[in-house]
Order: sequence, then C-alpha cells, then structure tokens
Amino acid sequence: MITDPQFYFWAIAAVLLVGLAKSGFLSGFGAVATPLMAMAVPVPQAAAIMLPLLCVMDLVSLQQMWQDRDRSLLRLLLPAGLLGIVLGTLLFTLVSAAVVSLVVGVLTLLFLLLRVLRRPGAAQVVPAPRWGFALGVVSGFTSFVAHAGGPPVSAYVLPMRLDPIRVTATMAVFFSVINFAKWGPYAALGLFDARNLWTSLILAPLAPLGVWVGVWLTRRMAAHWFYRVAYMGMAAAGGKLLWDGWRAL
Repeated sequence: MITDPQFYFWAIAAVLLVGLAKSGFLSGFGAVATPLMAMAVPVPQAAAIMLPLLCVMDLVSLQQMWQDRDRSLLRLLLPAGLLGIVLGTLLFTLVSAAVVSLVVGVLTLLFLLLRVLRRPGAAQVVPAPRWGFALGVVSGFTSFVAHAGGPPVSAYVLPMRLDPIRVTATMAVFFSVINFAKWGPYAALGLFDARNLWTSLILAPLAPLGVWVGVWLTRRMAAHWFYRVAYMGMAAAGGKLLWDGWRAL
C-alpha cells in the first residue's frame, strides 16, 4: 500500500469531504476530492483508489435515504449516466483528465454566472428533460474520467428547487449506479492493482463517517441554506477543476 504521509494528509481530507458531499450537506464539494488526492499521486491512480471508497459511501447513502429518491428523475438520468460511462470507457485513453477538468470547470462557472445574472423575482424555470439527459451523459463521462460528475447533473437538478433530502437521495441513487458500473471498465483498463486496493482498504473506515454526519445535518437544514451551500460547493468545484485543468495543460 502507499506509505507516503503526504498522500494520507490529502487522502483523508478528500474522503471526509466527499462523504459530506454524498450526504448533500456539502453538495458540489465532492468534485474536488480526486484533485485533492492527486496532489500526491497521478489522477488515474487517485480515481482508482477513490472508487471503492465511493462505493462504500454509496451503500451507506442508499441505506439512509433510499425511500426519499425521485423516481421520475432517475428514469431520465440513469440511462444517460450509463451512456456517459460507455463513452468514458471508449475515450479514456484519448481524453486527458486535465482537459475534462478544464471543460467541467468552465461549464460549472458559466452555469453559476447565469444563475447570478438571473433577474430577482423572475419565474422559476424548470429545465427541459433533453437538458437533463445531456447533462446526465456528461455527468457519467466526467465521473468515469475524474470522479467529477457532480457539477453537470447538479446544474440540471438544483434549479428544480426540490426538497433537500429528495435532491440528496436522488443523487445518491444516481451515483451509486454510476460508481458500481465503473468497476468492470476500470478493471479492463488496468486501473486496479494490489497497491491501490490495499490503500483503499486502509481508508475505508473513514468512508461512512462523512455520510452519517452529513445526512444528519441535511435533514435538519433549512432549504434556503441547503441551496446556498450547494451553489457554493459548485463554485468551489468549478474553480478547482478549472485551475487544475489549466495548470496541467
């Protein structure tokens, strides 16, 4: 397993942060987890180490929030996300994680800019389902390449202003399916090895902690604060992804 103390400094922060994001409490901040871990190891290795941990968090999230999911949203988003996984598998060796980070960062910040420029008091616009499908595909693809699938699908779901726990539960089911669907392609691409898996096992006890704390807080958070934190998370993720992509090019 990895023994570098610097790696564990970044890895522990990344695991706790993504656990809180999985719960919905820090929705959006989870996209910075892989870039944080990549401060000490290459991005593909960071993604491979994170995947088993994400799956542990997904199981905890499903146990906590399965009954609160939005079935109609999932019928739209899940096929799109799985199509994104297929595209990610086919293009993994052709598209660098730096390019993906740069593009996702730009699109995320553009979405937030449009939200800021929206006139106060303007009628709430529900995004068209075709945008949901398109962003679901992008989410599956970016999740596969860099575990950065949160911002694209959030750009579709958050403007609906659903109940916070419904948003969180729907995202939990969506990313559970997406993350478990990555196992076969990741194995075929040779991203799993004994060193990465042992490192994931060492970090695994931390995986449920952030989820448990975050779910408890999300169920008690006022809706307006939930959405403020979610958009702040998207801004942080967009800025971090943009910076990492730009620096790596």
